[in-house]
Amino acid sequence: MQKSEGSGGTQLKNRARGDYDQRTSSSTQIKHRDAVQGSKSSLSTISPESARKLHPRPSDKLNPKTINPFGEQSRAPSAFAAIYSKGGIPCRLVHGSVKHRLQWECPPESLSFDPLLITLAEGLRETKHPYTFVSKEGFRELLLVRGASEKAVPLLPRLIPVLKTALVHSDDEVFERGLNALVQLSVVVGPSLNDHLKHLLTSLSKRLMDKKFKEPITSALQKLEQRGGSGSLSIIKSKIPTYCSICC
Repeated sequence: MQKSEGSGGTQLKNRARGDYDQRTSSSTQIKHRDAVQGSKSSLSTISPESARKLHPRPSDKLNPKTINPFGEQSRAPSAFAAIYSKGGIPCRLVHGSVKHRLQWECPPESLSFDPLLITLAEGLRETKHPYTFVSKEGFRELLLVRGASEKAVPLLPRLIPVLKTALVHSDDEVFERGLNALVQLSVVVGPSLNDHLKHLLTSLSKRLMDKKFKEPITSALQKLEQRGGSGSLSIIKSKIPTYCSICC
């Protein structure tokens, strides 16, 4: 009789354990299903912009940093960006299959350099397209026009501090644009740049410590000496004693 009761008790315990295992398994399945549904729901609510950040397209690696100058989301704080977005730069960017170019609204030689040349110099500090291209190419093309020297020399006291901000910028590409612009300016204004040269040489001296800039800076200094005449050499040597003259 005791054996029968013991067997019955064991069966009841096994049945209770089976019911518990079933409830536990069902509960686990329900939680898993809810988790999957919640995950799908959260993915469906992700914006296209967020989705691109989570799963970037291969083409994103090929395109430069680009900004829509007329979009509400891309209002940049710089003066150049604000002027460009309002149509204050009298040229537009023409996208080509091989390279870009500028199309001026009127002949560049008919334009006043004040304040256009200074505004373009301010744009050299930009880091996104199309500002980067418009500023560097606009600055270069404006200095190529007939009579550029007479227009640019009076602006040097205001232009040099702007170029200096590009030369001390932490972004390497900004520095390179500033260096190229300085050389382009020296070709146009010649010895008139000597009085302002000392304000720019300190930043060039610091960048000379970087091996990747040693050659372009040395080349730029040689062009500054060549365009600035004999007076420029003593100025360069006073700030960069290691500089070797082109006359050596």
